[in-house]
Amino acid sequence: MSEATMDGRHISCSQCQKQMRPVWTLKEMHCPSCQNLIKLTRNSSSSSSSRTSSNRYSVPGSGMTSATKLHPGKRAVLCGVSYKKRKYELKGTVNDVKHMKELLLRTFGFLEENILVLTEEEKDEHRRPTRKNILDAFQWLIRDCRPGYSLVFFFSGHGLRHPESDGDELDGFDESICPVDFTTEGTILDNDINSAIVRPLPKGVTLHALVDSCHSGTVLDLPYVYDIKKGRWLDNRPPSGAYKGTNGGLAICLSACADEELAADTSALHGKMSGAMTSSFIQAVWEKPGITYKQLLKAMQDVVDAANKSNCLNSRILSRFFHAKMSQEPVLSCSEMIAIEDMKFEL
Repeated sequence: MSEATMDGRHISCSQCQKQMRPVWTLKEMHCPSCQNLIKLTRNSSSSSSSRTSSNRYSVPGSGMTSATKLHPGKRAVLCGVSYKKRKYELKGTVNDVKHMKELLLRTFGFLEENILVLTEEEKDEHRRPTRKNILDAFQWLIRDCRPGYSLVFFFSGHGLRHPESDGDELDGFDESICPVDFTTEGTILDNDINSAIVRPLPKGVTLHALVDSCHSGTVLDLPYVYDIKKGRWLDNRPPSGAYKGTNGGLAICLSACADEELAADTSALHGKMSGAMTSSFIQAVWEKPGITYKQLLKAMQDVVDAANKSNCLNSRILSRFFHAKMSQEPVLSCSEMIAIEDMKFEL
């Protein structure tokens, strides 16, 4: 293990010299290139002075960078399901939520009171990630939205596929996310998510969904899916003709993998288990402010590939865990065919 002092925007790996931006809430992280474990320590003398004079550090007591503006018109639902004490328990989902919350607060100007967290660690029973509570959170997310609002739905947990008979799916399967009580109350289908937070989305409001689960490629049932290999949008509108778009707003979804693929956990990026998609997303956004959607997809894939080559990915498949190398490609879907080469990612 090597040690790096956090007294600037970047740190360097002592083994391969790669420059990277540290995640300030962590005590250690892995180099994404050589997997060297780096212990992070703060330079107290420099940080105390820099926080009041530089954009690099937090404004005292606020958790915000001085270059970041607070936006009351931003809301987020962050859901991490661990399925504690079950054979399919996940270890990284609570970490995913913590890191996503930190990113929203520090980088994108979200107010803490406008971030609703649902995990099994919450003491309030209404903030446990049950099916009912997640559906209630959807209603809170879109309630009284006005033009200019930015909404985020983040989910880290298990995902499943179900044969469907309504003619709504090109592949014949519905995708779903699994609440903590899914074995008794059922999953939340892509149709349910679309009806709850996509269809009602009014003009001038943008929704970003980030879904770190298996089979999540079209979990919002959005009309268009980007094929990064072909460099074009594919039509994902249902054969039945059912409308899956918004009420004038813009819905964008970043998913961990394609509908037929498995998502993975990894400890390669910061020493603690977390979703590979979540980790790669946060690292890409941290390291490249103003990144475009196309650059974001590429950066996320590069990070996952590096972890895969190091045998640091574990499958999130519900019934068993694999330690072999996996194929996982992040998927971008949207209610419109946006220009991902030019449009910058912003929450």
